Amino acid sequence: MSNLQGKWALVTGASRGVGKHIATSLAGLGCNIILHSRSIEHTAGLAASLAATGASVIAVAAELDDQNQVDAMLDDILARTPQVDIVFNNAAVMAPWRGNPWETTAEDFRKSFEVNVISIVRICNRLVPLMLQRKWGRVVNLTSGIADQPQLMAYSISKAALDKYVRDFAPTLSNSGVMMNLLDPGWLRTDMGGSNAPNDPSTVIPGALVPALLDDGISGRFFRAQDYAGKSITEALTLTTAVQR
Repeated sequence: MSNLQGKWALVTGASRGVGKHIATSLAGLGCNIILHSRSIEHTAGLAASLAATGASVIAVAAELDDQNQVDAMLDDILARTPQVDIVFNNAAVMAPWRGNPWETTAEDFRKSFEVNVISIVRICNRLVPLMLQRKWGRVVNLTSGIADQPQLMAYSISKAALDKYVRDFAPTLSNSGVMMNLLDPGWLRTDMGGSNAPNDPSTVIPGALVPALLDDGISGRFFRAQDYAGKSITEALTLTTAVQR
């Protein structure tokens, strides 16, 4: 298991839901946290509570469908932290449900790809080369198990593109000390998942932490957080190791 004590972790979409649980859990493992949201005010309370535990915390803001804001956010992060060791690309958008999927708009696709793919690629393009120089890093890109719902085509295709991005980069990262993997948090009762979803956002822990804690150097894997719900971190890592054998 990797020791995350003192590592700097960026969590996008950290103000609530999955991102908030991930940021809080990483701080509990000794990480210093970079909280991203659309507005600094959205993470003010979380930043204060994490800082009270002894973690170093900074908050940044950017609209992820605006690549100028993404670049400015990355400039800000690199100016204020010694390095970024872990990235959880959690933030995403889902276009409105289209009862007639043939009427999915160009804007649905544009915004979905800007936030769910292009902003993630730009974050990785900026931070992963620096991880490679240090020979250690963890990137966890949140994806989705969504299928057979053409009414949400813009969202599902953007997540499929993200999956392809991670898997194509996996061979490049082999034996580098840097890992990039995918995490499906499951269907959760969040603003995106809705009130009818079967799982509470808290169930992403400990599964969401597994890709950051593994030290086997394998990239391109697809983790399902719900496979680990109700387990301890040790049990989750043991289960993952057993499956890999």
